[in-house]
Amino acid sequence: MGGMPLNDMPWWRWRSNVRSALHMLSDPVFHHECWLAGLDGYGDVTDAVYRLVEDTWLDNWSAEKYVGTIFRDSGEAALVDVAALRVLRIMHQVGADAPVSAYLEHHGWPEAVRAARDAHVLLATNDGEDPDTPPHSLDVLRIMTRSA
Repeated sequence: MGGMPLNDMPWWRWRSNVRSALHMLSDPVFHHECWLAGLDGYGDVTDAVYRLVEDTWLDNWSAEKYVGTIFRDSGEAALVDVAALRVLRIMHQVGADAPVSAYLEHHGWPEAVRAARDAHVLLATNDGEDPDTPPHSLDVLRIMTRSA
């Protein structure tokens, strides 16, 4: 997210957290090389889901509510809603404390990954970034959201 125009969205820190979560949730290579491998610094699936919904309350209402503050338009909001609902459904079925493998083995996981990928690609592209770069660590995310 180094090239993201952070100051052009009023709630850019929340957008950064949502983008980070979508990026991690949408990358199967990342799932295996970081989450399954237990690589420090990236959290786990539950951390990503919480980053997606904790400030936005997307588990309670539509991302449409945040058009103009977190999301640029209704297209972004719609894709984020689909992704959030799919990963939340899985988290509720396997349990928030489930191991990464429980998520990855869930029958709905491929659809959740696709939905997260669609949202991630649109948000990254709209922010002028390459959606195919590897996700940043949580430490890098914290540094980025501290600077203005």
